[in-house]
Amino acid sequence: MALALIERTPGLAARERIYLTLREAITTAELVPGRRLSENELAGQLGVSRTPIREALALLREERLVAIVPQLGTFVTRISPSAIADAAFVREALECAAVRLAAERIESAALAELQANLALQADAEPARFHGLDDDFHRLLCEASGHPVAWALAHRANGQLDRLRRLSLPEPAYRQEMVDEHHDVLAAVAELDPDRAERTLRHHLRMVPSLLGALQARHPDFFEEDPHA
Repeated sequence: MALALIERTPGLAARERIYLTLREAITTAELVPGRRLSENELAGQLGVSRTPIREALALLREERLVAIVPQLGTFVTRISPSAIADAAFVREALECAAVRLAAERIESAALAELQANLALQADAEPARFHGLDDDFHRLLCEASGHPVAWALAHRANGQLDRLRRLSLPEPAYRQEMVDEHHDVLAAVAELDPDRAERTLRHHLRMVPSLLGALQARHPDFFEEDPHA
């Protein structure tokens, strides 16, 4: 496995670039659950010193994407159903509040940007679709006047993002997601906050509802149920 550091972005510190690189590798299962992560190996692959690697791993630990075990090392965590529930709760609270505001104040330029995003989603390949999906939700939050809602939701979504990536190959999943995006945007465009919130809340609950089926299909990716 060879990781490639994301492109340099003005104002983005080395630890943030490494964090985003590793986060992407974990959520796409390029770094599989249970894998041991060596600071030396990562530093060599990414062409950086160990210090920003260590700092990036600390950020990933906060998101429960890695576990640092004394005397043993750092490991990619398995997907935690309780972390999925926490992420879904945070995301729903933030984004549903944001979409209400967006439906009260959206401007024509923001609406056009969301419509252009939806047009690209229809025929997007799985990896591209994931990015467009994120962009759609980010644009909704920005249209609310509170872009911090997306920043906070995205930071809390590590485990949920892993579940989303596993969901992409599911039959009809992407088309259903696109259809629901259209429903959300229609409510926003019609300046209907109640319907916008209702349709977005239903949409955000779709991925968590697939948890059981995905656990059965990918048991090695998930924590064992202590009550099983």
